Amino acid sequence: MMGEEKSLLTRIGDAVETAKDKAQEMGASLVKKAEGAAADAKREAGKARTLVQRKTRAATASVKRTARSAEADAKKTFGKAKSTVKSKARAVEADAKKVLGKAKRTVKRKVKAAATGAKKAAGKVERAMSPKKPAAVRKTGPAKKTAARKTTAAQSAVKKGVAKVRTAARKAGAAVAKAAKGVAKKPAKTTAKKTAKKYA
Repeated sequence: MMGEEKSLLTRIGDAVETAKDKAQEMGASLVKKAEGAAADAKREAGKARTLVQRKTRAATASVKRTARSAEADAKKTFGKAKSTVKSKARAVEADAKKVLGKAKRTVKRKVKAAATGAKKAAGKVERAMSPKKPAAVRKTGPAKKTAARKTTAAQSAVKKGVAKVRTAARKAGAAVAKAAKGVAKKPAKTTAKKTAKKYA
């Protein structure tokens, strides 16, 4: 009887030991699996971090390239606008000089014509007012009337000559003012602003 009990206790002890061994094995296996899963997760996290860093670098490089390209385009546009402004300013200045030159020539021509007319009128007056040679026969009534008419005509010619000079001077002044006004209508600064807006 004692032998059977001892044999049973031995078997139970062996079963307990076996269960302990199996439990330890299972625990070790679970630990290994957990460690493997952690390592896998760590690798995946590293891969994801590397991918994110790579994409971030690519995006940063793309933004920098775009910024440099935009800056270069802006510089080109500004340079073109500046050149256009300069050329238009030169053109406006040249037009102003042409208009002023034409106005000056017109003024000179009109003043010269008026002076010639006045000179002719003065010559007529001088000839009309110059003393005649004493005639042997005394002037009759009709002769006196003719002389008076000539004097009146000469005076009228003088008045007309003076009026022509004044009119020519007034027209010349108006032509110069008009030319200056035409030039003022196209200032280089306004042209520059319009061109800058156009290229902006």
